[in-house]
Amino acid sequence: MNKKFMVCAITLVLLLIVSMTLAVMIGSVSITPLHVWKVIFSKISIFSNSIEGDWSRSQEIIIWQIRVPRVLLAAIVGAGLAVAGAAVQALVRNSIADPYILGISSGATVGATAVIILGAFSFLGIYALSVAAFLGSFIAMVLVFLLSRVGGRISIFRLLLAGMAVSFILSATSNFMLMMSKEEGGIKAVMYWMLGSLAGAKWSNLFIPAIIFVIVFVLLWLHYRQLNLLLLGEEAAVTLGVNLQQFRIQLILLVSLVTGVLVAVSGSIGFVGLIIPHIVRLFVGSNYKYVIPISALLGAVFLVWADAIARVLIAPEEMPIGIITAFCGGPFFIWLLRRNNYSFGEGD
Repeated sequence: MNKKFMVCAITLVLLLIVSMTLAVMIGSVSITPLHVWKVIFSKISIFSNSIEGDWSRSQEIIIWQIRVPRVLLAAIVGAGLAVAGAAVQALVRNSIADPYILGISSGATVGATAVIILGAFSFLGIYALSVAAFLGSFIAMVLVFLLSRVGGRISIFRLLLAGMAVSFILSATSNFMLMMSKEEGGIKAVMYWMLGSLAGAKWSNLFIPAIIFVIVFVLLWLHYRQLNLLLLGEEAAVTLGVNLQQFRIQLILLVSLVTGVLVAVSGSIGFVGLIIPHIVRLFVGSNYKYVIPISALLGAVFLVWADAIARVLIAPEEMPIGIITAFCGGPFFIWLLRRNNYSFGEGD
């Protein structure tokens, strides 16, 4: 096992635990780390009888019902978006690719807006939002992928232009649905949701994102060799035994699935999939055996802190988390564009 990878993994696991503890403590009501962990352990049956209940009922509600689900959702969304970004970058062999920049998140937003405003897929009940967001992100990704291919290869500039064009069209579609809606409550909810927010986090909202993230993470990690071969180029990947067409379809489905489900619960949060994998490669290299798990951990840490900052920056109001990630990701994206070696393979 790579020593650098082990050091990074252990460090990030510890940092994630500390970050999540501090994020639960942060807020208008002051809470000690001891109370945080006492309440958490009291909810675990094997520890419940050995924990002394020296906290108030209001503290328990704030910790267990409000802050812990939110922090867990932030970690899941951050990890999922980072892993999705790493997969997209392997798919198109370019480090400036990201579900948000390529319009995949906009596709998920259209699907989710259709559910919230128009009541689409209502027959699916609680799964309507996730299914609609997945379909929207899948259609967006397929469109961008097809439009960016020139002579059987992915063109970097076409990729960016196609992503921007698809994103503009889908954003216009979402705005049109908002304009046609007559429900003020729904419009306000969608507008706030479009900027990204974890305010609606509940224990009931965690199950589907957590399961989907774990499935996608495991499948991507098990296929790290194929992801590595994609970076060598199409001809090299085919020569070394990769069924390129089938693997691309699998990647598109997996990225669309995790992006759609996460956007459905968190809104449109950009640039996580751009920033995190790039930083990870600086520490552990381009081997996806290490990039996938480290990206998940660093993405979780990043979004936990982004959400904590969003909660306290303009307190008692709450800033949409998408604004925080955009302030971080925008300059980072510009810096990447200024570099000459942002492609894994040959430049286009």
